[in-house]
Amino acid sequence: MNVIELKFTPWDQVYYFGYPENIDQSKIKTDDQLVVKTILGTEVGRVVGFKDLSDQEVKDLTSQGQDIKSFVRLVNDDDLAQLRECNKDNDEKRKLCRQFIKKSGLNMKLVDCYCSFDGGRITFAFIADGRIDFRALVKDLTKRFKKSIRLQQLGVRDEAKFTGDFGSCGVGLCCQGHLKELGNVSTDFAKDQMIAHRGSERLSGLCGRLKCCLAYEEDFYKQEIARFPKLGEKVKTKQGSGEVIGINILKQTFDVRVHDEKKGDVIVKVDVK
Repeated sequence: MNVIELKFTPWDQVYYFGYPENIDQSKIKTDDQLVVKTILGTEVGRVVGFKDLSDQEVKDLTSQGQDIKSFVRLVNDDDLAQLRECNKDNDEKRKLCRQFIKKSGLNMKLVDCYCSFDGGRITFAFIADGRIDFRALVKDLTKRFKKSIRLQQLGVRDEAKFTGDFGSCGVGLCCQGHLKELGNVSTDFAKDQMIAHRGSERLSGLCGRLKCCLAYEEDFYKQEIARFPKLGEKVKTKQGSGEVIGINILKQTFDVRVHDEKKGDVIVKVDVK
């Protein structure tokens, strides 16, 4: 099933929508804005990509209560004007929300807010360590704005995706470009790629977490490292038996420490067969 990947805000997740029967699928492009119907009401989202879902993936989504509905139409000038009108005073909304957060004594950082296309709901995005009991805050916000209030907790990686600019490589952040979903990045990736010794500062991105790009070559390194003996393993070389003390996947070699009665310990470089 061909579906459209849609996002309602830069910090929100990706949602799937189908095509109406009377639409030419080739006319829908990345960055187009579409009017859609959601369980929360009518909304406008931006196209971030396209995907071909298998029958099993569609069944899995349906079992999770995520039925794939067709979008309603491409936005028109009136739709865009309405969306701008709903969000024209977001700076003031954020200012008031921060005041309520301070009043509630909650340890949370407000990142952004967004008013829905139909004007009936305001979503405040925030980051915090652990779970936050924001029931009192929701009551204050509901009373003040007279709208349905939704608070959405983000991770620090989501915040960087929304507010960041360039990575240490000098290129725009991957999460703001081609990376649609933030996957899990483990310290094991750095170990597999033999770069854990570089330290957390060099391995961390703008968000303070491990760089997403560590995941790009992980499959390659896991496949290649299976061809090497493990560190500490005893192996035989032309100079004698010794212990593996280093591996260089890119050069396809590993180092073995061999004890020579005359020379003492010597390091032997072995090519992977």
